Amino acid sequence: MTNRRNFLKTAAFASAAMALNSFKGKPEEVNDFPSKKGTKPIVLSTWNFGIQANAAAWEILKNNGRALDAVEAGVKIPEGDPTERSVGYGGRPDRDGRVTLDACIMDENSNIGSVGCLEFIKHPIAVARAVMEKTPHVMLVGNGALQFALSQGFVKENLLVADSEREWREWLKTSQYKPIANIENHDTIGMIALDANGNLSGACTTSGMAFKMHGRLGDSPIIGAGLYVDNEIGAATATGHGEEVIRISGCHLVVELMRQGKSPQKACEEAVARIVKLTKNRNKNLKDIQVGFIALNKKGEYGSYCVQGGFNYAVHDATGNRLVDADYFLK
Repeated sequence: MTNRRNFLKTAAFASAAMALNSFKGKPEEVNDFPSKKGTKPIVLSTWNFGIQANAAAWEILKNNGRALDAVEAGVKIPEGDPTERSVGYGGRPDRDGRVTLDACIMDENSNIGSVGCLEFIKHPIAVARAVMEKTPHVMLVGNGALQFALSQGFVKENLLVADSEREWREWLKTSQYKPIANIENHDTIGMIALDANGNLSGACTTSGMAFKMHGRLGDSPIIGAGLYVDNEIGAATATGHGEEVIRISGCHLVVELMRQGKSPQKACEEAVARIVKLTKNRNKNLKDIQVGFIALNKKGEYGSYCVQGGFNYAVHDATGNRLVDADYFLK
C-alpha cells in the first residue's frame, strides 16, 4: 500500500504540472483523445489493483466464459485482500469504527443487483449478484442486506483488520475528515468486460470513504452512477468522490453519450467536463476532488478520463495485461 500511495502521489504531481502547462480551454472544451482499441474478449478495471483483478477475470474470458462471471471473479480479488484499505476485507471503517461495504453488478440483459452499507460479509459483490438472481428487488441495504446474505449461506466475519483499526483510532484524535485526491480514502474497483460472444457486464465494489458518516452511500452501489451497462452500446464505471458521480448520474451519462456516437474516450471527457462545470458553479475547489471514468464499447474500443492526474486503470485482452495512465483535466 505504501508503494501504491507514493506512486499515486508522484503521478498526481507530475500530471498536474503537465495539465497546468498544456490546458488552455474551458472545462467543456476538453481534448478529444482517440479511444484505444483492444481485442475481444477484453476487461478493464480501475486502479493498479486491477492488474490482479483482471488476471482472475481473464481466466474466465479466455475460455469463452461469460462477462458476468468474469467481473464477479475479478473484483473478488481486492475484496478479499486484507491489505487493501479501500475495498472489502481490510477496508477503512466509518467514523464509528464499522466497516460498511457497497457493491453492484449488471449483466448483458439489464439484470441488476446491489447492496449498500453491508457489514460483516467479505464479498459484497457476490451478495449483489444473489440479490439480482434470487430476489424480486434490485437493492438491499444495511441489516436487511446482511440478513439476506446470511440466509444465502454467506459467513459473518469481522472485517476490521488491525491496520485499519489503528488508522481509525489515530483519526479519532482529530476527527476531521478531509478527502485528499488520489490517496486511498475513496478508491473503488470498477470492472467492465466484453466477452467472446460480444456481451458486456460490469461490477463495482468499495468500502467507501474512510471515516465517513455511518450510513453514507456513494456511487458504487448505484446503477447509473458508479456503473452502467447497455449491451447494445457499451459499459462504463467510475471511481473517486461518489457524491460528484451521483450528481450527474455519471456512468449512465457516459453510456448515453456513446449511444449518440461519441467514442468511449470522448464520452468520459464530456462527463468529467460536466463535473468540472458543476463544481465551479457551486464555488467548490476542483483540486479537492478526484473522479475518473473508464468506458468500453461493443467494438472493443475503450477510453478513460479523470478530473486530475494520478488515476490509472488496467486493461487485459489477448495482447496482455497492462496499466494505462488516464488522460485528465486540471486547469
